[in-house]
Amino acid sequence: MPQHIVIIGNGISGITCARNVRKQSNDDITVISSETEHFYSRTALMYIYMGHMKYEHTKPYEDWFWQKNRIQLVKDYVTSINVNGKNVLLQNGASINYDKLVIATGSVSNKPNFTGINLIGVQSLYGMPDIELMNENTRGIEKGVIVGGGLIGIEMAEMLLSRNIHVTFLVRENFYWDNILPKEEATLVSNHIKEHHVDLRTATELKEIKGARKVKSIITNEGEEIACEFVGITVGVSPNISIIKNTEIEADKGVLVNEFFETNIPDIYAIGDCVQHRNPPPGRKAIEQIWYTGRIQGETLAATLCSKKTAYNPGPFFNSAKFFDIEYQTYGKVNPQQGENETSFYWEHKNGRICFRAVYRKDNEAIIGFNALGTRLRHAVCDKWLQEKRKIDDVMSNLDQLNFDPEFCDHYEKEILSAYNKQTMKNIKGKKRRKLSLFNW
Repeated sequence: MPQHIVIIGNGISGITCARNVRKQSNDDITVISSETEHFYSRTALMYIYMGHMKYEHTKPYEDWFWQKNRIQLVKDYVTSINVNGKNVLLQNGASINYDKLVIATGSVSNKPNFTGINLIGVQSLYGMPDIELMNENTRGIEKGVIVGGGLIGIEMAEMLLSRNIHVTFLVRENFYWDNILPKEEATLVSNHIKEHHVDLRTATELKEIKGARKVKSIITNEGEEIACEFVGITVGVSPNISIIKNTEIEADKGVLVNEFFETNIPDIYAIGDCVQHRNPPPGRKAIEQIWYTGRIQGETLAATLCSKKTAYNPGPFFNSAKFFDIEYQTYGKVNPQQGENETSFYWEHKNGRICFRAVYRKDNEAIIGFNALGTRLRHAVCDKWLQEKRKIDDVMSNLDQLNFDPEFCDHYEKEILSAYNKQTMKNIKGKKRRKLSLFNW
């Protein structure tokens, strides 16, 4: 007999779970979201603001897809979860019963307690309502300030610049994102931000936001007053767990789950940004708010819900981003400061916009991480070599396999290998893989 699976949240985790349950079962599926009627690509939000896309362009599936695949969509807000009665209460007063409940409520933007945080023109950026608000808050303005040096901050800077709004960017670290990137990469990105005419203020913090009803200026920790008509607060996100307050569902910073995404309550699961793993997989953090891990979690839980109990195994860490027109990829373990048994090889192009780093163990020279900026690495190869614990010399002799740049782009394997040999006093030879062309495939 089909069971009723209710999923709270229509982000990448919840929708991936729903789609994969449908592929594997005849169960009834209901997805509830108060943000939008249909699933959309959250990573494309900035392009809606910049005029490159419309909302309908960000929806991976046509509107008819959901009815055809018998996935019921409910646009409403869940006000409470009745654990004992196995139902959820909606803001409109309706109640929906479930056999299995999946909490996939994502994140919420952090909101520090600054003076003036509630002035008009001060906001964060996370979902579709924030884009609509940002359109209102930035209409006709000339100057904006962004507070917080993360990925959302750099996206917001690019968004404002697309409308010829001058941007002052406050970063409390000594370089942009140097709590994540090693110093060389952080310096490269910081220089690139400045090249795009962003007034990047490093080692600078926000002290106060000034204004009567609307924001007029900000005060830094050094006492400087900077005039502005908009303040973007991009100081990170936290798991959205307000929905489980006053329930028996256990939580710390996020909803606590085991390797099968089970909470402490039978038939209640959690996936995505709202989750905190009790025992994270090796090399992983307890809370990982990344798009592709959300997708893997949705796929993994769907198997469990369909009687194929499956443990979460995301493999080596991966993330990617874009700093204006420089693409960034990281694989495995690349920390801002190297560990006691870690060392690395770093190469940077003379143009200051392309670099490559390979991190490896000192004792056995096994590769443990890669960074790439301005050049693309092949995901499958990075993942394979990290799991195989390939030796650094073997990696360097096979750099051609690692490269994923298009055929007619410049390739830098020879330069990188030459620099590696010079730094390590070795004489590693590069191996060439056979490339298929239109004439020999």
